Amino acid sequence: MRRGLLSDYFDGVAVKQLSAVEANALRSNQHEFNSSKQLKSLLGTPDRVKYPTIFVWIGGEQEALSEEGFLTWYQSRKLPRREHRLYFPTNAVCDAAAEGDVLFIARRTDNTLMAIIVPGHSTIQNQLLWLFGLEMQPALQFESLEISKDNAAELDFTARYILDELGIEVEEPEADRLDALIEKFGLVFPTTRVLSDLARTSLPQVSAVDDPDAALTAWIDREEQLFRRLERHVVADRIKNGFHSDEGTDVDGFMSFSKSVQNRRKKRAGLALEHHLEAVFSAHRLRFDREAETENRNKPDFLFPGQEEYRNLAFPAERLTMLGSKSTLKDRWRQVLSEAERITQKHLLTLEPGISENQTNEMQAKQLQLILPQSLHETYLESQRGWLMTLGNFVELVKERQRAE
Repeated sequence: MRRGLLSDYFDGVAVKQLSAVEANALRSNQHEFNSSKQLKSLLGTPDRVKYPTIFVWIGGEQEALSEEGFLTWYQSRKLPRREHRLYFPTNAVCDAAAEGDVLFIARRTDNTLMAIIVPGHSTIQNQLLWLFGLEMQPALQFESLEISKDNAAELDFTARYILDELGIEVEEPEADRLDALIEKFGLVFPTTRVLSDLARTSLPQVSAVDDPDAALTAWIDREEQLFRRLERHVVADRIKNGFHSDEGTDVDGFMSFSKSVQNRRKKRAGLALEHHLEAVFSAHRLRFDREAETENRNKPDFLFPGQEEYRNLAFPAERLTMLGSKSTLKDRWRQVLSEAERITQKHLLTLEPGISENQTNEMQAKQLQLILPQSLHETYLESQRGWLMTLGNFVELVKERQRAE
């Protein structure tokens, strides 16, 4: 199925790390950046342009901030020493900036801008660097990159995940084909298992036996497309019918519906991942229990070979394996650490790209092995990749342990 490209949404980006002076300036009444060769490459050299801008701040577990505003790129000095400056208005996003944060100025194809501020050396920083194709860590001077069809990332599941974090909804290039697959559901969401089954059967050429990593990403990608397309129809119908109450417009009803949409997305993503992992393990004829109960009523997502062997203290602990699965992590990976006391090294599979080096270092210290589909490894720093496992690696590990029984 064809994919869109990042160049359909952006045509350039500049990035820099904020110094203490710049972070303070963003929170004062004089928040301006002086011109640089890289900013001129991104914005040109007009006398004065006022760009409609979406300001975004994303950081850690805190709620993301988003605010509409503008950026003014203007010539502060005339020839022969032409100098441009970029002016920021006061807003909540700029107020959240701190020394060491990273600023992305991204130019949209509709000639608007996004100003994105994220913590330095964070997961979201790594994700944005990968998305925009920037290989170097941000320095105190702007670096820029033109985004074209030749160098733009394809909007696969990983790219769409990051764009979703920025509040950008990606249009599917083959909507008619997706509509044909979900037509039988009408305006009713099927169970997650039914939609997961449909995603897999719609891709008969994909083989979990031949390539478990590629199979998992293809199935997850397809299910995400199917779900979002069905969701679009359901939401459009609900909006068409309106939100009304005896007092007039039902604001509470609208807010409740919006929250339910977000909650459904999160819950479905985690269940879908478990369904597709189950299909991979079954294809390789691994023995496992899903959500078996261990100590203190903990229920790891997958336990190999199963609950019976885990509870049998005569069964060697080194032949037991547990796997947690979380579509996204944030700080929730620590939940896995207490889920099976007999197993010293835990395994955790996620679809989260570009997790920060600080977090992966802590995982190693806690004897938690991170697993990602092969295609996501490129979103991580070179220093992290040697430690990461693929799903194929994990399947072979479990096979080896089960052959030794």
